[in-house]
Amino acid sequence: MARALGEGDFVVVLLPLTEETRGIIGADALGAMKPTAWLINIARGAVVDEAALLAALEQRRIAGAVLDVFDREPLPPSHPLWKLDNVVVTPHISGPSTPDEIAPVFNDNLARFSPPGRSATWFDRKRGY
Repeated sequence: MARALGEGDFVVVLLPLTEETRGIIGADALGAMKPTAWLINIARGAVVDEAALLAALEQRRIAGAVLDVFDREPLPPSHPLWKLDNVVVTPHISGPSTPDEIAPVFNDNLARFSPPGRSATWFDRKRGY
């Protein structure tokens, strides 16, 4: 993982939040990134160690971050991430959000709900996502 992080200009985090992935992007992972790289988190907030990310951004160890999710949501108005010029905060809309976008996914899952089909977005409790 460190080698891949060190080669990317943009690191996009797309992981489910499980016990194995909690904090996976921490000080070591951020330290492996190039100083010109950007971190983009559209997964779950707790996948990234927010304190380590804040330190990396403040000290310019990475170029910046685009963040759609946080440990605590909504991100409190007093949070230091709001004040950084190398952070872009998006309004947690990385997935479908309008009726025209949601309806096809819902209708497809509804059609699969009855046997023998299965939802395309099924949650597996054993895997945690």
